[in-house]
Amino acid sequence: MAKIQTPQAVRGTQDMFGETEERFAHVVATFERVRRLYGFKGLQLPVIEPTAVFSRSLGEATDVVSKEMYTFEDRGGDSITLRPEFTAGIARAYLTNGWQQYAPMKLSVHGPLFRYERPQKGRYRQFHQIDAEIIGAAEPAADVELLVMADQLLKELGIDDGVTLQLNTLGDTPSRDAWRTALVGYFNDHKDVLSEDSLARLEKNPLRILDSKDPKDRPVADAAPVIDDYLSGEAQDFFGAVTAGLDAAGVAWTRNAALVRGLDYYRHTAFEFVTDRLGAQGTVLGGGRYDGLIENLGGPATPAVGWAAGIERLAMLVEAPASIVPDVAVAIEFRDAEPQGQKIVAALRRSGLSVEMLAQGSPKKRYDKAIKTNAKVVMSISDMGVRYSGDKYPDVFSQVNEVLVSIAEELKKR
Repeated sequence: MAKIQTPQAVRGTQDMFGETEERFAHVVATFERVRRLYGFKGLQLPVIEPTAVFSRSLGEATDVVSKEMYTFEDRGGDSITLRPEFTAGIARAYLTNGWQQYAPMKLSVHGPLFRYERPQKGRYRQFHQIDAEIIGAAEPAADVELLVMADQLLKELGIDDGVTLQLNTLGDTPSRDAWRTALVGYFNDHKDVLSEDSLARLEKNPLRILDSKDPKDRPVADAAPVIDDYLSGEAQDFFGAVTAGLDAAGVAWTRNAALVRGLDYYRHTAFEFVTDRLGAQGTVLGGGRYDGLIENLGGPATPAVGWAAGIERLAMLVEAPASIVPDVAVAIEFRDAEPQGQKIVAALRRSGLSVEMLAQGSPKKRYDKAIKTNAKVVMSISDMGVRYSGDKYPDVFSQVNEVLVSIAEELKKR
């Protein structure tokens, strides 16, 4: 009989276990705790969306839409896409559920995303992000709140050392349009020295040339017109309010005039938290204001700002979590005691204690195994009765004692 070939994991995916999973869970738990401090409501979204949600929001010419999306036709003939990012799906949900009545909304979400790209360290085809958005708030205070929240998250994860907040403004619509026109004219005058990628971007996303990594483009990009020369008074005031808010909140930042967003619906604030601890892929969290996105999806003009961060990248930076130690380890040292042990273990767990029960293998070795768990309280159930120790942790010891007393009182009543 031919040996059955075991299926392998899909390239660019990973099975998380042990320390890897614990780091991942720590990032998510910290995000959940911090977002509640700022009053952000949790959100769950479908993993699949109509393809138009992303083609309209991200643009047909972007690499994500043209090269990286997992798109297929379902049995009903509809074009469906596995979500490559959160923001467009959140905007779609905002419109289709009539959430405009609740604006401004502070929303948070986390989960898997999918992009077909070359896997590398910290980057997968199924990856995960945390995401925070404020929809319906036009004031710079919303940008400040999101940035302060992101800064606190990184501090509470313990990875803020060596991380820099880079900040820029893309101006309001008149400012951005004037700057874009100037850039197109400038880059057209230098087409003979631009890379092929930048020549392709010149037609649809000229701002993306500014952050080109191709050495051939850098001299031209570095000498290009800057947004500051085209900012309206209103745009200057908006950016000034954001930076003043960050200063007041004690969040350090640095200006990066080359930080851009290529899509036309982005306005005003653009930002990235960048580290030198992840090599070339140094951005750990990024976002900006996208006041034109919801309009692109057929809704009314709606201000919005948000950010996202890769959980895998954040998890690579956090310190290894401490080993999980149970509050109580219960060794069942003879077979007839197992029902009694199950009763005690269930009662301990219902009281809020974490419990590991040792009831497999040689009964003589179970107590030794219980000791090796490093539990705060170690309990033995044998033909001699119940004994337990762990007075180094009086709170746990006291709680265990209360549970055992209540069980004993219950037995007396029978």
